[in-house]
Amino acid sequence: MVEEVDILFKNANIYNSYFKKFFQGHLAVKNKKIVYTAEKYPKNIKAKKEIEAAGKFIIPGLIDIHMHIESSMAAPKQFAAEIIKHGITTIVSEPHEIANVFGIEGIKAMIKAGEEAAVDIYYAIPSSVPSTSSKLETTGAKISVQEVKELITEEKVVCLGEVMNNEAVLTGDQSLPINKILSFLNKNHPDYIIEGHIPSLLGEELAQFAAAGINSDHCLQSVERLKDRIYNGIFVEIQEKSLRPEVINYIIQNDLYEHLALVTDDVMADTLVKKGHLDHILRKIVKMGVSIENAIYMATYTPARRMRLSDRGSLAPNKRADFIILDDLESFEIAEVYTEGKKVYNQAQAKTENYAKAFPAKFYKSVKIDKLTKEKLQIKHFSNKEKVKCRIIEVKSESTYTAEKTAELKLKNGFLDWENSEYNLAAVISRYGNHNFAKGLITGSTIKKGAIATTYAHDHHNLYLIAANMEDALLAANWVIENQGGYCVVENGEIKASLQLEVAGILTEKPLDLLAEKISKIREAMIELGYQHYNPIMSLSTNTLPVSPALKITDRGLIDVEKMEIVNLIIDEEE
Repeated sequence: MVEEVDILFKNANIYNSYFKKFFQGHLAVKNKKIVYTAEKYPKNIKAKKEIEAAGKFIIPGLIDIHMHIESSMAAPKQFAAEIIKHGITTIVSEPHEIANVFGIEGIKAMIKAGEEAAVDIYYAIPSSVPSTSSKLETTGAKISVQEVKELITEEKVVCLGEVMNNEAVLTGDQSLPINKILSFLNKNHPDYIIEGHIPSLLGEELAQFAAAGINSDHCLQSVERLKDRIYNGIFVEIQEKSLRPEVINYIIQNDLYEHLALVTDDVMADTLVKKGHLDHILRKIVKMGVSIENAIYMATYTPARRMRLSDRGSLAPNKRADFIILDDLESFEIAEVYTEGKKVYNQAQAKTENYAKAFPAKFYKSVKIDKLTKEKLQIKHFSNKEKVKCRIIEVKSESTYTAEKTAELKLKNGFLDWENSEYNLAAVISRYGNHNFAKGLITGSTIKKGAIATTYAHDHHNLYLIAANMEDALLAANWVIENQGGYCVVENGEIKASLQLEVAGILTEKPLDLLAEKISKIREAMIELGYQHYNPIMSLSTNTLPVSPALKITDRGLIDVEKMEIVNLIIDEEE
């Protein structure tokens, strides 16, 4: 019997995941699925359309199972329209940023906004919202067992997102939210996929963590960490910062490809446009010595298997017809991309699309802050002293960690004279209508002049402001308030760069190439103000993250991260 198919690709170099090799042959697609792939020409297949591949390479669509769409600051469709160009056909996104602002409503809005995206988008349930507690930061919502119960029924939700509160898990304290969630899943859904965030645990503590059902890690790997994770059955998701020669050599020498997947985690818009996405990680690991066949395996087959997406990740009968066509393997430039047998990207015919608003109306009016005045940014201290000793956040250039520094500042008419000091103002204002307002001081590898304001402040996304003078502070902060979120960089009363993030104060529906251009200008402007960091935008945004060492600031005040407590800006003599 002759079978009629939609498309037949002839004489291609087709990647076979089960052999981890390329075979020259033919591939047929029918009704969104692959129905034939083999070295022999199919005698009993008649194609509506035949395509002569002439030695081109066909591989499965790339799959990124640990990433955050919000890190790009793009809305789902706009983000997908860009990454499809890089061969990514499936992602698993963990939307804990929008969950901090709008909770379960935000997650469902993200799912809906990405329903017709160019890429198949799955989601992880955020497990750490808020990142600490309402005592240490104000968020717009929280994710508890009740929300998990509701989200687990969503078709596009496939796992619990990265569990970050390691100390809570190790204590086993069932009064803590994360342990309640883990207990619920282990009792009612014992096979549910639970992702981990395990930056430092080893040995007995790592085993205890895995025993709680958390069996993956995407953090920075050393040889010791990688070995211990795989020894304990923990699946390792390798992102760019883990691509170190000693780690790659260990992977190659021990043939560890079954236990690894390539992931991106966080990619900003300008980096995405300039360097790429998962394809960039793949090219880089190949240059470091991993064979192209094994690199493809870790970007397609193993991530699909990890997330139990058994209908994709390989080119075989009854699998989704998601695949990439490459002219050559060395450059790994994407010529064409197909999803469910339909061509969705052609390098020669790429174009930018316009999209309508995709979120509920209130998502565009989420920053509830009154216009700031000079009085609100002054720091009062009732004392007859000339100087007082202060705690100061010291930004580090090589990481997102900070340190605590102390210094004396002058008092002027009952106010801390930060404008005439070598230190900058750091302020966080709650955007959720409770009027919380914390002020501190900041130094180190941060700005030396001007001001920066943003609502993209991990993870609570309140308004964050750093400033060397009052006038620039007010201009930057009020621009962000008036525009319902975003970034504003100011110097000498002039806006040097700005970006409106109109969706929940953290995303924009602008085309991604325009977003990339604006992000690049913000980065340049921050550097001109003196910000010295390998990623100044990420550094700025994590100055307010109270789970990242050592001294951070939220709308509740200065946070001693090690002690998990609020500490005073001004240190009294008795301290």
